[in-house]
Amino acid sequence: MKKSVILSAILLTLACSGEKEESKIPEAQVQEGTFQVDLYEEGQIEAFSSININAPNISWRFGNLKIAELVEDGTQVKAGDTVCVFDPSEVNKAILESEDRLIVSHAEMEKMMAQHQLDMENLQAEHRTSEITYEITRMQLESAAHESDIKRREIELNLEKAGIALERAKEQIENRRRIQLEEQKQMQLSIDEDEARLKEAHETLGKLTLVSPSDGIAIISRNWSTQSKYQIGDQMWPNNTLMQLPNLSKLKTEININEVDISYITRDLRVEVKPDAFSDSTFTGRVIHVANLAVNKDQNSNIKVFPVEILLDQTHKDLLPGLTVSCRIVIDEIEDVQYIPLEALHTEGNIKYVYRRKGGEYERVEVQTGLTNSDYVIITEGLKRDDHVALIDPTKLEEQQKQTSEGK
Repeated sequence: MKKSVILSAILLTLACSGEKEESKIPEAQVQEGTFQVDLYEEGQIEAFSSININAPNISWRFGNLKIAELVEDGTQVKAGDTVCVFDPSEVNKAILESEDRLIVSHAEMEKMMAQHQLDMENLQAEHRTSEITYEITRMQLESAAHESDIKRREIELNLEKAGIALERAKEQIENRRRIQLEEQKQMQLSIDEDEARLKEAHETLGKLTLVSPSDGIAIISRNWSTQSKYQIGDQMWPNNTLMQLPNLSKLKTEININEVDISYITRDLRVEVKPDAFSDSTFTGRVIHVANLAVNKDQNSNIKVFPVEILLDQTHKDLLPGLTVSCRIVIDEIEDVQYIPLEALHTEGNIKYVYRRKGGEYERVEVQTGLTNSDYVIITEGLKRDDHVALIDPTKLEEQQKQTSEGK
């Protein structure tokens, strides 16, 4: 467990005897009462719920999302305010290219339609000529009743030839019409594609300007590649969260508990929360979620930790998202025990001892200990209530004073 020394919480006294009074050895009185087993970890204030403002989802054809304008972190924004603008140069380039392609495509369509009309008129003229030739030959055959057999046969063959030509002329018109329709269809598909791209480019241009959906404080997210908050010039992936608008009516903090201590953490444990910026203020909360799976402490570490969420019982104007806080989780409370500051306990191998004041001197006393927290240790044997123990080794202090005196 994390160790921290809070000297202001320790009862300091001076030795009462004459010579020892000058040594000014800090002391603490053996305390008796309820002992709290606790755990300290650091976290950051977060909103329990917030609105995410994400980078727009745009096609790869329009290049990368590069931040051109961005509100400052912590800015108070109103609904409809512009909070970010991405570089529109690639999208504007795509719009100009699509517009140019559309102009060319429409011109080619008009040219093709004119050519199709001319081709169809020529084929229809050929068809009409074939009809006339066929009709003339048919009339010749009807009037050749008194002609010789050879002459009639010649006319019959000419009529058959004219019929074939007429039929071919009809087929050419139908084939040409089908070909023209397919060419027009392909050209129209190309135009439709260019128009769709132009429409998409205009819609993308609108997406590059992000506005706040509601009133709130803009909290900029961190760039995963730099571990710093996003700033002008950074590139983003589509749909990644750029910033959040937190709901400050309900706050939480998330801390990471190591594998050794996670077994002590359960839901509803009481937590004291102190902001580092103004440590004289203390807020309360409770554990609301304990992760079932461990994660890496950070991307460059193999140390496993378990995320734990703490819901604060109250809000305050100074409690803003991103504020670093120290969280003291009260794991257990043991009643009617004696305890002393950790500074008073010494070890020598397996032996634990303290220096207890006796009159004007200090005597070494072996003790048995129980649980510890970040500041105190339970004494199960060796001391009694109201005993005074030195917070430093008095023998070392005496040795230092002797050396100082000899040096003079």
